[in-house]
Amino acid sequence: MTLVAAPDSDVASAQPPQKAKRRVRWQRTISPVLILVLWETASRTGVIAEDKLPAPSTVLQTGWRLARDGTLGDHLLDSLTRAAIGLLIGGTLALVLGSVAGLLRAGDDAIDPPVQMARMLPHLALVPLLIIWVGIGESMKITLVALGAFFPLYFNTYAGIRDIDERLVEAARTCGLNTWQRIRHVVLPGALPSLFLGLRLAIGAAWLSLVVGEQTNTQNGIGFLMMEAREFSQTDVVVLGLFVYAGLGLLSDLLLRILERRTLAWRRGLQAT
Repeated sequence: MTLVAAPDSDVASAQPPQKAKRRVRWQRTISPVLILVLWETASRTGVIAEDKLPAPSTVLQTGWRLARDGTLGDHLLDSLTRAAIGLLIGGTLALVLGSVAGLLRAGDDAIDPPVQMARMLPHLALVPLLIIWVGIGESMKITLVALGAFFPLYFNTYAGIRDIDERLVEAARTCGLNTWQRIRHVVLPGALPSLFLGLRLAIGAAWLSLVVGEQTNTQNGIGFLMMEAREFSQTDVVVLGLFVYAGLGLLSDLLLRILERRTLAWRRGLQAT
């Protein structure tokens, strides 16, 4: 029997893709770094006016100065607290209502129609009404964040449950699983991908809502820091606030991706080539 050597491409494909993954991670940093370099160059050469858009190095120096004196940390903690409370309230409500509407016909008839009607209203446009209802204090900001997080998570919870193949549920019933066992072993694993997608969208909407909420009669938070800087034409502080919001959104999405990858380790999705 003659042994035939496998082609190089087959050998490469059989090897663990650790090097390829590492190379892809490095490739994803090229475009952001290039943008920062071009921005820095344009600011230093006068192509972009310093008072309109300061260089990234200037923004970094401002951030370091505010971090050393504790100003940035205090405002950041206030913003994180608002985001966490609003996300917890809106996310919990979305999970409960989405599960009831997805699992029960009576819940679907009672809950889904008004939610479908409410989602047509942009929640950021409700700021004047929220001010009338709950005032201009912390309640308004937390409510706005909760509304932003509610709708994406509700609809993905509802869709994740309804997209489960009914034959799997029937098979579980035939095998003797009771209602709670079917939810645990069939419904929950089947709905998890949609739940994670909804949670990622909910976190993004929560940060967006926080940006708007903190610019309305606020005495602390990153939004207040930006509004105060605007009054004194401190463009570097305004850009720093935008960087902080973007960094928080990116970090939360990254952590959620890691959690999703570990929780859904059994699922193999399509990989980009």
